Amino acid sequence: MEAILKFIQDTGFYRIADDPKVLIMMVISCFLLYLAIVKKFEPLLLLPIAFGMLITNLPGAGMYHEILFAGGHVNWEIFGGNPITAEFLAHLSEIGVSDAVLATVQVGESISVGLLDVLYLGVKLGIYPCLIFMGVGAGTDFGPLIANPKTLLLGAAAQIGIFMTYVGCQLSGLFSYAQSASIGIIGGADGPTAIFVTSRLAPELLGPIAVAAYSYMALVPVIQPPIMRALTSEAERKIVMRPLREVSKREKILFPIVVTIFVALLVPSAGPLIACLMLGNLFKESGVVERLNKTAQNELMNIVTIFLGISVGATATATTFLSLQTIMIMVMGVVAFGFGTAGGVLLAKFMNLFLKEKINPLIGSAGVSAVPMAARVSQVEGQKANPANFLLMHAMGPNVAGVIGSAIAAGVLMALFG
Repeated sequence: MEAILKFIQDTGFYRIADDPKVLIMMVISCFLLYLAIVKKFEPLLLLPIAFGMLITNLPGAGMYHEILFAGGHVNWEIFGGNPITAEFLAHLSEIGVSDAVLATVQVGESISVGLLDVLYLGVKLGIYPCLIFMGVGAGTDFGPLIANPKTLLLGAAAQIGIFMTYVGCQLSGLFSYAQSASIGIIGGADGPTAIFVTSRLAPELLGPIAVAAYSYMALVPVIQPPIMRALTSEAERKIVMRPLREVSKREKILFPIVVTIFVALLVPSAGPLIACLMLGNLFKESGVVERLNKTAQNELMNIVTIFLGISVGATATATTFLSLQTIMIMVMGVVAFGFGTAGGVLLAKFMNLFLKEKINPLIGSAGVSAVPMAARVSQVEGQKANPANFLLMHAMGPNVAGVIGSAIAAGVLMALFG
């Protein structure tokens, strides 16, 4: 009977009574799986994130331990199975680690490293987001941006959503400077960048920020059109833009090299993201490493996406996810996308005051770097106003500029608050 009782007490069903909040997290995880599978909301990353959330909240599974990463860095002294000391817990308490996290362990306890603990090292050390950027670069054509450099300004203007969201978070009084910067980067509409910044500045918010970033990226066709229509007249939406000039192979090869040098010197903190993005693009445009280009776009990208999604989802434990901060993050995510969309559109309207050849302001909304979804939204809205209007390639200019812009903004925030 004693053995049977011990078996029952070791089951997850029995341990749920110790922390009923895990049931709520299981429901949330299943809802996100529904959105990914049935509604197809960014399924490539939302599905593994949701599954990671599910398994990290299974009582007794022991696949992820917050204490190993408490305080914003990898606690190598206990990662190898060394017993937890009173001095170690006292140090974590001094630097602001929550009592809920500290209560998950006891003095003298040794942590048995789980699968997700190991996978999460790729996030914590900044490996996965950079490799994702390499794959993104390998599949990106910067030709529209090179052909019409003015659209670089539209991509930059759309980053206003990042900084307006930062201000909003600070005014709420719920977040520190570093946490506000991490939430603000949601406005860049770039999941890997959001994960990269948050893992450095506010790892305790990684789960909710990742969920917000990818959920709202999937909702770009819903969030953007009302803002675009509200800020433009029908005549502006009907503006037809001339076809872009053809970009030479030499220009496409020089572009990633020049951008890497310039951005890395301007904002060194953004160096890893920009370097990987442009290396992937150089694989594509050079034409001499087709095997590497295909690997970066396909096999490498797919493998890293799986590891990134599951390990990011693992950080969304009941202790950290079920809080007022999470609700605020979801609210500020909408604000970020709204201001980003508005910033690009309004700058296009302002530029038209001085340009002889007018820009259709709708392409400004593509400055948020949800590639290529935001550009498609510009195309759809343009054709609604004028069926003969083809804005997709024009919108790809600010769209890919937004990828560069969000990486630079991330570097600035990490330099300021890292």
